[in-house]
Amino acid sequence: MPPITILIDADACPVKDEIYRVAERYRAEVRVVSNAPFRIPESPRVKRVVVSDSFDAADDWIAEAAEALPKGSCVVVTGDILLAERCLKAGARVLGHKGEEFTPASIGSAIATRAIMADLRAGMDGVGGGPAPFNKADRSRFLQALDRVMVGMGR
Repeated sequence: MPPITILIDADACPVKDEIYRVAERYRAEVRVVSNAPFRIPESPRVKRVVVSDSFDAADDWIAEAAEALPKGSCVVVTGDILLAERCLKAGARVLGHKGEEFTPASIGSAIATRAIMADLRAGMDGVGGGPAPFNKADRSRFLQALDRVMVGMGR
């Protein structure tokens, strides 16, 4: 059975430290993919992947890596719904930063909601908030979800 590889869409990921801890416990490989270097733990299982700053370079790298890994061995952590869809099609399990697991059954409604929210924001001329701030409950939900996914993958 191949090891699990966790691919992190790292530029805006608030749960990198949590991923490192869970990955260590399950002996998973981690790829921290970003447009700029991030500090990563000293571990032979954690690798930094710095891509160009061109549009979607990190997304493209992650989607291609998810496709290349053996089916059932990849977890992608991203807040990008369109990247989540690409990775699901590649056979990866996908988690959002707040612990929501994207699935083939749920991704269509997530994409539709994203489109509706974009239209609403465009019509408000910059008025309005944005997503709620990331908090301790979100962090806890993420940790529980990642642990559940790792166990569900037979690890």
